[in-house]
Amino acid sequence: MNYRLLCRLLGIVTLLIGLTMLFSLPWAHPALGQRGLDVPQQFEQQFETRGFVALLASVALSGAVGGLLLRLGRGTTGRLFRKEAMAVVGLSWVVATVIGALPFYLSGTYRGASVRMLAGSDQPQLFDFRGLGWQHWIEKPALSDPQLQVLRHLLAAGARGLDEPALVRATSLPDAASIVKELVELDRDWAGVLILPGGERAPPDRAGNFRIRWIRMGIVDSLFESQSGFSTTGATVISDLEDPVLVPHCILFWRSSTHFLGGLGIIVLFVVILGQGSAGKALMRAEMPGPTKEGATARMQHTAWIFAAIYCALNLILAVILWLLKLSPFDALCHAFGTMATGGFSTYNASLGHFRSPAIDMVVLVFMVLAGSNFSLLYLALRGQPGKLLADIEWRTYMAVILGTTALVVVFGLWTGDFAPRSQPLWQQTLSAIRYGMFQVVSIITTTGYGTHDFDRWNSFGRGALFLLMFVGGCAGSTGGGMKVIRHILFLKILRLEIEHAYHPSVVRPVRLGGRPVEDAELRRSILVYFGLILAIFVFSWMFIVAVEPDVTWGTTIEHKLIDSATGVAATLNNIGPGLGTVGATQNYGHFSPLTKLLFVWLMMIGRLEIFAILVLFSVHFWRSR
Repeated sequence: MNYRLLCRLLGIVTLLIGLTMLFSLPWAHPALGQRGLDVPQQFEQQFETRGFVALLASVALSGAVGGLLLRLGRGTTGRLFRKEAMAVVGLSWVVATVIGALPFYLSGTYRGASVRMLAGSDQPQLFDFRGLGWQHWIEKPALSDPQLQVLRHLLAAGARGLDEPALVRATSLPDAASIVKELVELDRDWAGVLILPGGERAPPDRAGNFRIRWIRMGIVDSLFESQSGFSTTGATVISDLEDPVLVPHCILFWRSSTHFLGGLGIIVLFVVILGQGSAGKALMRAEMPGPTKEGATARMQHTAWIFAAIYCALNLILAVILWLLKLSPFDALCHAFGTMATGGFSTYNASLGHFRSPAIDMVVLVFMVLAGSNFSLLYLALRGQPGKLLADIEWRTYMAVILGTTALVVVFGLWTGDFAPRSQPLWQQTLSAIRYGMFQVVSIITTTGYGTHDFDRWNSFGRGALFLLMFVGGCAGSTGGGMKVIRHILFLKILRLEIEHAYHPSVVRPVRLGGRPVEDAELRRSILVYFGLILAIFVFSWMFIVAVEPDVTWGTTIEHKLIDSATGVAATLNNIGPGLGTVGATQNYGHFSPLTKLLFVWLMMIGRLEIFAILVLFSVHFWRSR
């Protein structure tokens, strides 16, 4: 293993990531970053110093680390073999995760309230700021109805809180302020999470309010958010994206920028750096696995530039269209990055559902379909060969799964009234079902994870269909994650041949794809090994969470622990983002313990890098020999 060469390449990657952070700095200025939210005018005009300084510090640290790595790799010679290329792939994602986490951690971004009120429970949960063990949520004794009412209204007010007159009006309790003071005096746990007016330094718009303390992102939270961005998963630990005090706009832009880099940018840059040959091919296959599409450019560098051009062009076109549909430049760019990278990071708590616009939904839906398609085929279509799309068995299957699943989701959703009130005319119910059903199906199969409807409230068949789609994914050579459509096609063909071989052992048939035999002697073994590894990792991770995650995470709905844990693993392993239940469309991953979050980080990395590029890093033999 040429360690000096690894250091040099990782140094280049580190510097590139640091330089990319510079593009997030301008969004700290109120003229660019603000989105017209309902915030006080004095804060609307403030420069986001905290986020700006954190980004500058992150750039400086990236420069220092990158410079050190380049110095360690100075003067290196020799070829880059396949093993070094695989090591660069795996280690680069580790480096990117750590470097990308710096802005979240250094800016002191807040991820969620320190009080949880679970439905159907009169026992609130408090975040243990004292750090007593790894179980962060503690249950408090049952409260009276007035106390619960006051807490619910403070939670609904977010980090801004309510002043005394507003609190009295909201709760209709003349002694609402006294109730908060009594809770603070009750014990030190309440004193740690409830803030009285003037209790601590706060922005002018909330200094005189009764507030609930929010939790700053720690190291594990920051690593989770960073890896979720680079792996284009879109899972998050942040509860409120719309309060600039909690999450500065420049940090939100960096958060979406990690999607842009993770979509194709980093791997394309790797291939350009490494040039042609087996090393470049190893890197490209790690990002875009599956049989090579006919017509793709022979030279790897040329192919990389083509993919980069298509990717950047689609990002730009989508951003312009969203801007024409009345989105601000900030929102347009962030949602374009999240769409074309099939990541799903939004700038609003309700995701794309915030805009309540059928036009925006349809535009994003079309671009999600493009992002989940093979970029080689898109390139051929741009060159005047659109027939290559329809001739490709993977793309036809991809579209058939989308249309077929949408039809089933719509039919069952109309039957159970999931999409619109039954009081509406049938044609309106049908239009709503098609709009929300197709969007969510495309969002899940492409692993984007955007939401326009709370699919966790759908009927059991609809939710089950989305859960299965999590294991499908987009096409090979796309920015979509998941297992990829081509692998499912090949697995079914291999399975059929194995069944035939059981009663005709003397018959030898090749695996055919699109009417042509696939000339790859290792294909059958590699497909079966891949499916076996996915199953093993899924089951192990699922049981690990069930075993180590405390029941208090689910509160009164402990019976959902099995299915919620399974969907959480599926959503992170396949780079989807939202799952079901406690990680559903309206929830996030912030309430999990640090150990479970680290597992999710590992799963997201494995899912993005097709398992093998990460698993080899744990092999001692891999590092000892060429």
